[in-house]
Amino acid sequence: MVERAPLIRVTAMPSDTNPYGGVFGGWLMGQMGLACGSFASRHSSGKAILVAAEAIKFPGAMSVGDELSVYVDLLKQGRTSLTLKAEAIARERDGDKEKVVAEGEFTFVALDGQDKPREIAAKEESNG
Repeated sequence: MVERAPLIRVTAMPSDTNPYGGVFGGWLMGQMGLACGSFASRHSSGKAILVAAEAIKFPGAMSVGDELSVYVDLLKQGRTSLTLKAEAIARERDGDKEKVVAEGEFTFVALDGQDKPREIAAKEESNG
């Protein structure tokens, strides 16, 4: 089994909750977007902006104090864009039990110094 390294690891705090006391889905999406943005900038060697977020799902609930790890995989690389899959996994604060709490696909476009799309690959590649 290949060991994956998270792009982001953070602890959910009380300020990250919704009015019902659960961790806010918007906070989870934000963490996933940050992780994907980091991946996209490094992979494209420059500025890359989010243009779409799709297939967002919240299959599990996260509690305050749980540690969130966000993993990112390249799904598709186009001439100027990247489609990434983010998987957000929560680990209980006082143990090792983990569960997927959010997942989704994020599309980024690489930009040049004039904020115009720039080429990041000579040909399209697919991973998956």
